[in-house]
Parts: sequence; C-alpha cells; structure tokens
Amino acid sequence: MQSKPKVRFRGSEGANGLLMISPTAIYVILLLAAPLAMIFAYSFMTDGYLKIIPQFQLCNYVGECHSYKDVNGVMTEAQTYRGAWSDPLSRALMLRSLMVSLIVTAVTVLLAFPVAYFVSFHVAPSKKSLWLFLITIPFWTSYLIRVFLWKVILGTGGVVNTGLMGLGIIDEPLTWLLYNVNSVVITLAHAYAPFAILPIFVALEKIDRSFLEAGRDLGETPFMTFIRVTLPLAMPGVISSVLIVFIPTIGDYVTPLLVGGPEGRMVANLIELTYKKLDNYPLGSALAISSMAIVVAVSLLFLFLNRRFLKGNK
Repeated sequence: MQSKPKVRFRGSEGANGLLMISPTAIYVILLLAAPLAMIFAYSFMTDGYLKIIPQFQLCNYVGECHSYKDVNGVMTEAQTYRGAWSDPLSRALMLRSLMVSLIVTAVTVLLAFPVAYFVSFHVAPSKKSLWLFLITIPFWTSYLIRVFLWKVILGTGGVVNTGLMGLGIIDEPLTWLLYNVNSVVITLAHAYAPFAILPIFVALEKIDRSFLEAGRDLGETPFMTFIRVTLPLAMPGVISSVLIVFIPTIGDYVTPLLVGGPEGRMVANLIELTYKKLDNYPLGSALAISSMAIVVAVSLLFLFLNRRFLKGNK
C-alpha cells in the first residue's frame, strides 16, 4: 500500500492565513480578552484594603460580603457590603441604565430610519455623497464637546429656555431639561444618530428596486409595500443600528456625569465610584460583569425576536 503524502503546513494557505490574522489576534487577546478575563476573576475574589485577596466567594454578586484590612500583619474585617444584585442601589442603577439604553435605542433608530429612507429613495444619486457628508458632520468635533454643548443648550440660561422665554411661552426657565434622565436620553440620541443612520442607509441601498415595483404591480399600497418588502429587507441594517446604539449607551459614563445629575446617574458611574472611591475591585468587577451580562441577554433576545419576525413574514 502506498502511504499518503504528508501535507506540509508551513507555507500552506492555512498557515499564511493564520500568519495574516496573528497580529490582530494577539492584539485582541492582550487588550480585550485578557482584561475581561481579569475582571471576571476579580469579581469572585475578596476585597482587602489597597489589595485583592485571592479567596473565592460569590457574595460579590448575591449576598453580603466583608472587606478586610491588614492590621499588624493580621487581616481583620473592616466593613460589610452587599453584592451587586443584593444592593437596592445597584439594582436601581442597572435597571435605570437598561431603561435609558432601550429608550435611546428606540428613539435613535426610529428617527434614523426616515432619514436613511429619504436619502436612499428620494435623493438623487449624485447628491447622496453630500447628504452622507452632512450626516457625519457631528464626528468633526469631540464627543465630550458635543455633550458640553447640550449642557449649554438645555441649561437654565441656554438656547431652549431663552427662546421660550423670549417668545413668552414660559415665564421662568424650565429646570427639568437638565440634570435628569431626559437630558441623558436627548444627548445620547443625538450623539449616536449617525451610527444608526449609516447602517440602515447601506441596507436600503442594497434593496433591489424591482421588488418594490413588483409589489405595486400586484396591487399593494405604498404602506403595505414598505411593511412587507422594504422593512424586512432593511432589517439587517436595523439590527446593526440597534446593537451599535444599545451596547455602548448602557455603559456610557461621560454623559450621565456631565448632564445627568443625581437623577441621571447610571451603572458606569457606580462602577467608577466603586473602583476609585471605595477601592473595592471585586464589587466593581461584579457590577461590570453584571452589566455585560445584561447587554448580552438583551441583545440575544432582540436577535431571537427579529428572527421570529422575519420567519413570520416569510
């Protein structure tokens, strides 16, 4: 019997492919996977004063934990704290973060779809580049500067209150525009609007216009053609927009800090407080892992519902 020739891996197509992606893989492992693994490991450890005690415990998530302090070489109990899911404040901030992120996502995508639809279907091909250029103008300035601008616009002496008082609609400035959840939603919706418009626009551009003509030839109204043809075909772009907006907004830190006030604080602010002020790395890590778990769960639920929706249309 003739033996099969040995396949050389070095110099093969597979080896060349691995060689090409290895720098990116190393980058991802060192800067993304390794820190996440470290945070996950920290969330099960014990808090010590200015250090982490490698002692496994689940109470950073549920139950009561103890922080320890080194006194003359002996680790003594310093204080007691509740886990991420046992503390009412932590649960309230995680729920608020989830609600704010869902509202921002819904508002942003609902406002982005008409803009993307208009540019794709009603703007001349020669002018689409100009419209896309105008949509990306907010990226010219720093995100931090845009947040500060909304702080000026919504303030008691800002453009909104000054204009309403000048028109005689109100007699005194509206105080509920700033330093609450409303201002956080408005600022985040504006900041992430281009991220929602562009994926939807790309999906709409890929739709074969003959499908729409076929729907009209079969007697469908423009609205039903949109529901049965345009929207299902544009769902990949909608999904991308939803995920692009939802995932970062639930963990946003700067916007609640600058325009949220005490009523607009979110879970990212609590994580920062736990790490820097309380010096409790295990609890802060548990809060971070809990937030990521919420993001993953909601994202998977959305993808599942979207799949059911598309199957229903088919």
